[in-house]
Amino acid sequence: MNNSFTNKNIKNLKPENLDWNLIQIEMKNKLGQDIYESWLKKINFVEEFNNYILLSVPTRFIRDWITSRYLDQILQVIKNYKKNIIRIEFKIIEKINNSGKKETSFLSSDPGENVSFIKDSYLQYNRIDPNKRFDNFITGMSNKLAFEASFKVSENIAHYNPLYIYGGVGMGKTHLLNAIGLELKKSNKVMFISAERFMYQFVKSIKANEMVKFKEYFRNTDILLIDDIQFMNGKEAMQEEFFHTFNALLDKGSQIIVSADRAPNKLSRIQERIKSRFAGGLVVDIQKPDYELRKKIVEIKINELNNFQPNDIRISKEIQNFVSTEITGSIRELVGAINRLVSFSRIYNKVPNLSETKVILKDLLNINENNVTIDLIQTLVCKFFKISKNEMLSSRRSRYLVRPRQTAIYLTKILTSKSLPEIGREFSNRDHTTIIHSVKTIEKLKEKDPDMVDNINKLKNQILYNNKENEI
Repeated sequence: MNNSFTNKNIKNLKPENLDWNLIQIEMKNKLGQDIYESWLKKINFVEEFNNYILLSVPTRFIRDWITSRYLDQILQVIKNYKKNIIRIEFKIIEKINNSGKKETSFLSSDPGENVSFIKDSYLQYNRIDPNKRFDNFITGMSNKLAFEASFKVSENIAHYNPLYIYGGVGMGKTHLLNAIGLELKKSNKVMFISAERFMYQFVKSIKANEMVKFKEYFRNTDILLIDDIQFMNGKEAMQEEFFHTFNALLDKGSQIIVSADRAPNKLSRIQERIKSRFAGGLVVDIQKPDYELRKKIVEIKINELNNFQPNDIRISKEIQNFVSTEITGSIRELVGAINRLVSFSRIYNKVPNLSETKVILKDLLNINENNVTIDLIQTLVCKFFKISKNEMLSSRRSRYLVRPRQTAIYLTKILTSKSLPEIGREFSNRDHTTIIHSVKTIEKLKEKDPDMVDNINKLKNQILYNNKENEI
């Protein structure tokens, strides 16, 4: 049998090698019917090449959503059938008119794209998130300097070199690095990687005896962005390589942007000469967001969510102001709080009131849970149900006493870290099986009795905010 084919024949056979119908079936089984119908069904196979495949989607939004949430899992499914496939490219085919407008995306790395990468990693850790751009980075007094410096670098590389951005968790450092990468990859070769991934690839290259390739990947780039540099602590050999890579890039005029959770001189177990190089560039910090920035973020994010999934539910200005005032830790926590409130409103088809909001965001608000005692819970539950504490703790089994007693036991279980025997002792030495029964009873009642859910939420709010305006 003659096994020789022309290059043309081989190319024509390639699309048949990968059965896209099988891939779709496995994606549906792995990610679920809902996700498949909403997003993955819209993906079409275009062409297969030596080590990557070309797929198409109808819109830029669908492409961005899929790549930011499901790309790694899709690639893993594909690799189960073809191990040599190491990346995916997307083409946008917008069926706007009869001519069929087409646009090619830039999501993976090939010779025609300016984002460099290290092969053989389906995690695609060097993928730049298309959703983190300069135009959707919300600025205020706390982050304006970092934003302006980042934007300046994207316009004129090596203007500030290196650029070192530091700040607490969830303040927007990664967003800025990503935005710089998105802008500069249009005309430069960009490497965007976390410090943890840099270390991983360094160790992997040593074990595989591929340090020459490692040096080539990281030194043959125009822009190097490294996120969370504080994780490069210790690891002397790796720091040595990073130092020489750093110098080589500076010598050739490449731009280096670094992020960390602290200032250069506060980095622990990092070589002094590396810290000195960082401090020799422009060092800017992102501080905690002030009230005006938090308020702006809340308003913008709620509008974005409502535009994405339109409905008639709107979070009131009172709730928006409360969230902006109370959640001061980080922007990420603020956005998380908004997501919770919007999700609550959609699930229950109602706008949460202030009391419900405090319960929904309990773990994000500045609540001292040490103030929550069993005695406090018993006292507030008794006042709520208008019974005495002696009646609650008695052995009487009248219905008007049993339900408040079970409610108090349930709240004690979920709001304190007390064990079942400890809770039992505080309720007149009741057996731990009684405590378990009480908790399960209330949980079952909550599933079918809206009044019980409302009572529990009101009591939780009163207990957690006992010293505030909701005290009974």
